[in-house]
Amino acid sequence: MNIKKVFICRPIPEIAEEMLKKAGIQVEKNPLDKILSPDELKKKVAGMDAVLSLLSDKITAEVLASAGSQLKIVANYAVGVDNIDIRACQAQGVMVTNTPDVLTEAVAEHVLALTLATTRRVVEADRFTRRGEFKQWMPLGFIGPSLFGKTMGIIGMGRIGSLTGEMAHSGFKMKVIYFDLKRDKEFENKTGAKFASIAKLLKNADVVSLNVPLTPKTKHLISSQEFKQMKQTATLINTSRGPVVDEKALVSALKSKEIWGAGLDVFEEEPKVNPELIKMDNVVLTPHIASATSEARDAMAEVAAKNIIAVLGGKKPLNQVC
Repeated sequence: MNIKKVFICRPIPEIAEEMLKKAGIQVEKNPLDKILSPDELKKKVAGMDAVLSLLSDKITAEVLASAGSQLKIVANYAVGVDNIDIRACQAQGVMVTNTPDVLTEAVAEHVLALTLATTRRVVEADRFTRRGEFKQWMPLGFIGPSLFGKTMGIIGMGRIGSLTGEMAHSGFKMKVIYFDLKRDKEFENKTGAKFASIAKLLKNADVVSLNVPLTPKTKHLISSQEFKQMKQTATLINTSRGPVVDEKALVSALKSKEIWGAGLDVFEEEPKVNPELIKMDNVVLTPHIASATSEARDAMAEVAAKNIIAVLGGKKPLNQVC
């Protein structure tokens, strides 16, 4: 009997391993919460029928070649697949799947969490209080811009972008303007949102939320020219991928007060964080945790496992990228 084998690149919720074993698939995994080096990864995937990868795992042509011709699927534990060489997968006949839908609510919540934390200076005020500097109520202390009735600009009107817009509109009565490759009439009817060019969006938005995949066209989508178009009172929120924002330009814009602040969950050279950003009080930084709810992470593990079970069973996966 030919037993199918899968390699899980990092520890993820146990439900994935339980489902795979129940389906008769042999599970091998990296037991350490550590990103494997390219050489380590090549050794671990050798002879595998499936690889369950994370966004931090670079699935290159060399890694795919090391896996061998029996490799059928790379199931990415993420929505984005910019860590995977899609062309190499296609050339080798390897399916690629992702985990959309199940983390939409979690990420949209985090967009608003970063927005509130930045505009209302929550982290800055928390540090102040912990240092014992709170001696009296301060009528001019930690003042920031309000969100209620302001304008939310969303670049990328996918599942996350549309839910973010709905939450901003219904929760804070914000006006919503958005840019995408195509108009979303249903979203417009539901929220009163207006479709706009990126230039017009940047000019009018009080909060700019980035919700686009990382592609050659979206790398440095927001750079020096774009910051100059934004309001001085505007806040930039990025929960998509770090390289969508030119971090050097962002540092310059923040220092020169071209924009109010930024909330970042992703970074251009992740996991490295620009040291200039770390020094700034008008920036809130989180370590790529936008999907970090127990519900979302469990669901992601379940979807990845289901995709592997389907493909190794000769069936169509739930979420095929290629």
